[in-house]
Amino acid sequence: MRRFQLLVVLALIAFPLFAAERGSQRRKLDPRLVPLPAEAPAPVDNPTTPEKVALGKQLFFDPRLSGNNTMSCASCHKPERWFADGIEWNKGETGVTLVRNTQTCLNVGFYSTFFWEGRAGSLEEQALGPIESEIEMNQDLEELERELNAVAGYVSQFQAVFGAKPNRKDVAKALAAYQRTLITGPSPYDRYLMGEDDALSDDAKRGLELFAGKARCVECHNGPNLTDGRFYRMGVSEEDVGRVKATGREDDRFRFRTPSLRNVAETAPYMHHGLFISLDAVLSFYYNGGADASNYDLPLDAPNLADRPTSDMQYLLAFLNSLTGTPPDFTPPKLP
Repeated sequence: MRRFQLLVVLALIAFPLFAAERGSQRRKLDPRLVPLPAEAPAPVDNPTTPEKVALGKQLFFDPRLSGNNTMSCASCHKPERWFADGIEWNKGETGVTLVRNTQTCLNVGFYSTFFWEGRAGSLEEQALGPIESEIEMNQDLEELERELNAVAGYVSQFQAVFGAKPNRKDVAKALAAYQRTLITGPSPYDRYLMGEDDALSDDAKRGLELFAGKARCVECHNGPNLTDGRFYRMGVSEEDVGRVKATGREDDRFRFRTPSLRNVAETAPYMHHGLFISLDAVLSFYYNGGADASNYDLPLDAPNLADRPTSDMQYLLAFLNSLTGTPPDFTPPKLP
């Protein structure tokens, strides 16, 4: 009996040490790989409040924000499509086909720049761009203010939230506040980072090792939103000149921002042009060394994946699938 009690005591002492060692091993992952926070930061002049979020949600789903009152923000950022649209290119309010793939709004509050070429520096600045764009929602902002001021419900809500009648600046603030709440719950990857060893499958763990190691995906996809926020030449198209339009610098020609990999398995198609229809296609692109083009400057060595067995692609795919979190609860708003 004493021998048994001694073994129990030794086991109780050893288990915390063993667990601590396992935790220590997990913490040896690249420090740039961190869980997604539960809340997105808000600027001092636009704090997130429940009332403002509710107003922003109404505006996000209100077709009054378009020129002919037929298109809302949710027409392209569909909740059932993980706030993307699931197609290569969408069409604007006038029927013009757009030339860039619709990005998801999920976890968008963790970006520091917005649009594929980063022409906006805040969600507030971004919000009005698609509304007044002639090829997107095609709404004159003065007309939008007149329309919203003709709706008693909006007048009372804007007064309660902002202390002013409906105006474009506060429309942008409300839309931004709502989008900052579109955060997905912990993914298997997040749970693994937080210490749940069984959250990832063995294949996904091998994929994570590749992602942070030999494949060097982490060089661009890091931080809480799995993007470095920087801009690169992808070498996949010369029809869209990219960031040069935002900066005027010739060196920014063909550069596009690193997209987030959060929920990436749910947001096909991929890249700024939407021409890669599956994650397999994206992985094949990188597996074969990326683009063989002069406008390609990703920080990768061409053979970094090509010299590895093809089974590594299945491991990377398993890891990418582990990045899907729980979507935020969604109930369609009642419009005033």
